[in-house]
Amino acid sequence: MMPLVMGDSGQAYEIKRIGGNDEVRTHLASMGFVPGAKVTLVSVNNGSVIVNVKNVRVGISDVLARRIMI
Repeated sequence: MMPLVMGDSGQAYEIKRIGGNDEVRTHLASMGFVPGAKVTLVSVNNGSVIVNVKNVRVGISDVLARRIMI
């Protein structure tokens, strides 16, 4: 397992685990980041990560992306 921010752009991954406190996990789950979900890493830029999750392109901070284990 590794954090989402360490993945390769253009690759599809399955979310294995979501870390952080209850508030962080609930926030990520509301956007579709749940264990077992398939995500495609679009790009990692200075401080932000863009991913496709459930056919929607979402931008999240690298701090949140480090809580998503693939």
